[in-house]
Amino acid sequence: MRLVQTCRALAAGLALGASAAAPALAQALDKVSFGTNWVAQGEHGGFYQALADGTYRKYGLDVTVVPGGPSVNNQILLPVGKIDFFLSANSLQGFDAVAQNVPVLEVAALFQKDPQVLIAHPDQGIEKFEDLKNLTLFISAEGVATYYQWLKADYGFKDSQVRPYTFNSQPFIINPKSAMQGYATSEPFAVEKAAHFKPKVFLLANQGFSAYSTLIETRRDLIEKKPDLVQRFVDASIVGWYNYIYHDNSAANAMIKKQNPEMTDDLLAYSVAKMKEYGIVDSGDATTLGVGVMTDARMKNFFDEMVRAGVVKAALDYRKSYTTQFVGKKVGLELRPK
Repeated sequence: MRLVQTCRALAAGLALGASAAAPALAQALDKVSFGTNWVAQGEHGGFYQALADGTYRKYGLDVTVVPGGPSVNNQILLPVGKIDFFLSANSLQGFDAVAQNVPVLEVAALFQKDPQVLIAHPDQGIEKFEDLKNLTLFISAEGVATYYQWLKADYGFKDSQVRPYTFNSQPFIINPKSAMQGYATSEPFAVEKAAHFKPKVFLLANQGFSAYSTLIETRRDLIEKKPDLVQRFVDASIVGWYNYIYHDNSAANAMIKKQNPEMTDDLLAYSVAKMKEYGIVDSGDATTLGVGVMTDARMKNFFDEMVRAGVVKAALDYRKSYTTQFVGKKVGLELRPK
């Protein structure tokens, strides 16, 4: 009799435990949409990693990645509530949102260094950054309006050097006395493939251009109403980036190639290698506070750079462009190689 009672009690206890655990297991995931700023690529790898390996789901999120592209402008979908998060290119977009009174905030910076580079020909006597002032420079209209103003203010570059960059490397390739803009993670690879020479590469971040890049941006009202959801998306994305950079990223790359058939294994491997080499994701404050970190000091420094260059007005309250409440918590640091 006692054995039967004991078995019944044990069964009841197990049933109670199962029913207590069931809500956590069966709890509906929060649906989240995240718009990127371009087609799927290695520079978005950490987000695809968190999606592909189940990290977002572990954080209670059902995430849909909405790729950008030449005919897609996800940025305008964020403030009107069509998406929940947006991949902002760099800190300047946050400043512009404040100037335009758009109610969004940067909540994490996945790239500690902006990948923007200038690329020059080898064997042309271009050994240091200042040597670029002797060349014709292919720069896009957006580049002229932003980082090139900083190059003029801090390094003495001139408007007369600039020729329009139309995202075609051929004018640069055929002119050995020229340089062109690009991303450290892609354009040097493309030039080497097309022209069969290894270009000289100068990362602007290593010359003092202190913008954050690849930032997570969201609406102010989402932060106010659902800070826990924002925190979980930020944390899961950070974990995704650690795993993409340092661990098995094959599932993420398969997803990237499925969304963007023009992407190749060689380019994806190159992108990851350069992100490691230059410390694009994991360097500076991120080495102690975790990937995604932003600091007030760094933001002020970049704002001062842009004011000095005449890109933004000194009266702009740049502090309204971001919040540090979701980062700098050492999330994922244990995933860094020892």
